[in-house]
Amino acid sequence: MRLRVEFTTEPFDLEEAPAHAVAARQVIQKAQLDAVDVGPFGNTAEGEAGQVLAAVGALLRDSLGAGATRVSLQVNVIGEDTP
Repeated sequence: MRLRVEFTTEPFDLEEAPAHAVAARQVIQKAQLDAVDVGPFGNTAEGEAGQVLAAVGALLRDSLGAGATRVSLQVNVIGEDTP
């Protein structure tokens, strides 16, 4: 099974990426997931279920530990006929 995760961390800082956002992005980049898209207001990545779920756990731990006050995420099952 393949999953897509979309996430944001808060509080936002429009001047520079806060430590919690950097921590979350590093987790996703180290997880070697597919289709990683990092943006100022949201991030997405895809991969095998085990890899995505492990990355989500690390993302929560690391971003909350780095000062995030909220982490919003959505996980979707994706497949050949899933947009």
